[in-house]
Amino acid sequence: MYNYLTTKSLDQFITLALKEDIADGDHSTLSSVPATAQKKAHLLIKGDGILAGIELAKLIFAKVDKNLKIDVFLNDGDEVKYGNIAFIVTGNAQSILTAERLVLNCMQRMSGIATLTNKFVEAVKGTKTKILDTRKTTPNSRITEKWAVKIGGGTNHRYGLFDMIMLKDNHVDYAGGIEKAIQSAQNYCKTNNKDLKIEIETRNLEEVKQVLEVSKKGEPIDFLMLDNMTNKMMKEAVSLIKSFNMTSSKKIMSEASGGITLKTVAEISKTGVDSISVGALTHSYQSLDMSLKAIL
Repeated sequence: MYNYLTTKSLDQFITLALKEDIADGDHSTLSSVPATAQKKAHLLIKGDGILAGIELAKLIFAKVDKNLKIDVFLNDGDEVKYGNIAFIVTGNAQSILTAERLVLNCMQRMSGIATLTNKFVEAVKGTKTKILDTRKTTPNSRITEKWAVKIGGGTNHRYGLFDMIMLKDNHVDYAGGIEKAIQSAQNYCKTNNKDLKIEIETRNLEEVKQVLEVSKKGEPIDFLMLDNMTNKMMKEAVSLIKSFNMTSSKKIMSEASGGITLKTVAEISKTGVDSISVGALTHSYQSLDMSLKAIL
């Protein structure tokens, strides 16, 4: 499992999500379905894509009722088609119905993210460029959305504000410039004994050169973001970074960013960038349709 997918974090997510949905009771189910009824239901896939959320669904069902039995036929990361059956859940009918919506909400969204991520990954296939996610996630659902990116073949960049330093344009402007921003960040890490990677955003070649000059004089940063640059400018920036890396004991990794789409990502990867961050993975996906249907 990835470092953010701990037993504690997943349990917390599921607990809060169930509380939001159930509150003082699933009254639709309690009022209509006998408490002792034992039933089956299957998860029907109603679209084509990459499946994600099976492992989470198992945890949700277990949280609602540890006696529910799940027979899994398809796994996270599998390519699915319309009409596929992902699993069958068997047990108390009330428990199945109470867990239904949370399972579907998570799996539909996770599968949508995994499907879109996979399309970006396939678009840069044959290059060494990685597809990265961002912090542009749904509040309180980052854990599932980052997980879905990994299932789709993408790479988690940073989880939050706490596990990496990313100096964006506003940080640089408020700090008084690129050199001051970098030096302040490095001093902060030393003073507070923080082992954090540092990334800085640049908007043109002049800023790229400034970052490299600062890195020559002191400790190089870890990532250099090339934001909203033309492919020509980006290619020149990558060349400058590679030249720096040839004479430095510590390599700086390049990252393209800014409004990247499926139509543009392949050409951007040809500039030689190490990675491309795509906010769309977690904010512009289309959920994969699926239903939990009773088996009578």
